[in-house]
Amino acid sequence: MTAADDKIIKPGATIGVLGGGQLGRMLALAGRNMGYRFVTLDPTEDAPCGQVADEQILANFDDVEAARKLAARSDVITYEFENVDAHVTNILMNESYVPQGSELLYTTQHRLREKRAIEAAGVPVAPYAEIGSAAELQEAVIRFGTPSVLKTATGGYDGKGQWVIRSLDEVEEAYETLNRAKTELVLEQFIHFDKELSVIAARSPRGEVKAFPAAENIHVHNILHQSIVPARIPVEVQQEAEQLAIRIAESLGVIGLIAVELFLTKDGQLYVNELAPRPHNSGHYTMEACRTSQFEQHVRAICNLPLGSTELLTPVVMVNLLGEHIEPLQSLIDQPGFLEAEDLGVSAKVHLYGKKEAKEKRKMGHINLLASNVQHALTWIERTSIWESK
Repeated sequence: MTAADDKIIKPGATIGVLGGGQLGRMLALAGRNMGYRFVTLDPTEDAPCGQVADEQILANFDDVEAARKLAARSDVITYEFENVDAHVTNILMNESYVPQGSELLYTTQHRLREKRAIEAAGVPVAPYAEIGSAAELQEAVIRFGTPSVLKTATGGYDGKGQWVIRSLDEVEEAYETLNRAKTELVLEQFIHFDKELSVIAARSPRGEVKAFPAAENIHVHNILHQSIVPARIPVEVQQEAEQLAIRIAESLGVIGLIAVELFLTKDGQLYVNELAPRPHNSGHYTMEACRTSQFEQHVRAICNLPLGSTELLTPVVMVNLLGEHIEPLQSLIDQPGFLEAEDLGVSAKVHLYGKKEAKEKRKMGHINLLASNVQHALTWIERTSIWESK
């Protein structure tokens, strides 16, 4: 064991968070319950995390002096998004304690490096090819068939930085459009999946690893709409997905959380789609439905405390609230049968992120629906008018 493996950050210490969004907010709320203090760095005034932290450093993420200020105020530093400036990361690592390190960021910031790391862990990914020209793209599309998915190797989220190629006629335009990002491109064979799944795993410096129950995810317009737990899949598939996540966490030397997104085909094959080295939207269900939330688990992991139980206490459906859903929510939240639907045995736990402007398709919050079975929670969603505008 190295000195870092033995290092324990106990309650009362200050956790620095690079990024001030909703993930940082929920991380700070969980850590405050444990007695930690928080300082966050974000360029948005009154950012969601800044509203609940002890201090917000108002600066851009590439601001070197601001990064030094964050380092000076923190006993341990974590991040709530993975596109962290490499120069800033080096400063933080040299001047503070960043147990997650920079290697995992370097890997997951780039789709090609990420796929190679997943394969090195002995975990299957969808067939892919690095693309350097329109001619290479055409050859790869012919080899993989259509549809195929062209992606930028860096950046992109919620469907951005992607082009689903449905015919050879689209090859030239797809290449020219995504090549403007001035980064490598990767083509992925389209997986005709039966379900999309995800597993959140945690690993601490002492080497303890635990995975949360697999979630079944439903996307609308490339944005996560629902996470259903237990996933409606065979138990052995759930167990396999969780073991794959643990294998990746161990192989990549993860400290903190790693979110593993997977495709499940009709013949029962699992393919890893992508990774996120942080708390994840599809893990929000853990906040009320598990013995330990993903946010408390992340705090425990980066501080090298024993990891908490990931046991699922109740079936749950997490449903996202986007900008267009906030007005309908406000009109219904005080109505009988909304927060507590006694006929269905559903309890609705509302989480809003404190963002000032409710823009369309912007994640503003989520609701965890606790129920005796997931079908009752899904029935609650169907009869509630909030999501009709989606």
